[in-house]
Amino acid sequence: MENWTTTPFEPLSGLAGGIFIGLSVVLLLFTLGRIAGISGIAAGALTQRGSEQYWRFAFLAGMILAAIFYSTFMGGFEVETQLGSGWIIVAGLLVGFGTRLGCGCTSGHGVAGLSRLSPRSIVATLTFMAAAAATTNIIRHL
Repeated sequence: MENWTTTPFEPLSGLAGGIFIGLSVVLLLFTLGRIAGISGIAAGALTQRGSEQYWRFAFLAGMILAAIFYSTFMGGFEVETQLGSGWIIVAGLLVGFGTRLGCGCTSGHGVAGLSRLSPRSIVATLTFMAAAAATTNIIRHL
C-alpha cells in the first residue's frame, strides 16, 4: 500500500489561495450581489443571456486564466491519480449530480454560504465533509 503521508505541507500556498478565493467571493457579492458558487455560475453561463451571461463567462475565464498563469510562472501542477479515465469521468458526473441534488457546490455552500451563516449551507457543508471523510476512509482502508 502506498504511503499517504507524502503530501507536502505548504501552509503559505494554502493561505494565499484561501485569501484569493475569499477576496473573489467578497468582490462578486459586493459588486454584483451574486454568490460565487461555481456550479451555478457555470450553469447560468449556458442558460442566461445578456449581462448575466457576460459576467459569468468572465468569472469562469478568470479561473481558467489564473490556472494557466500559475502553471506558466510557478512551474505547473503535479497531478497523480490511481484511477483510470473512466473512473474520473464517473466521478465528474457524480459531482455534477451532487451539485444539482444539493442545490449548489462546495464553493457556493462551503465558502460563500458559510460566510453568510446560511443554515442550508451549514448543513450542506457538513454533509460534504462527512461524505468526503467516509469516502477517503473507504478508499484508503478497504
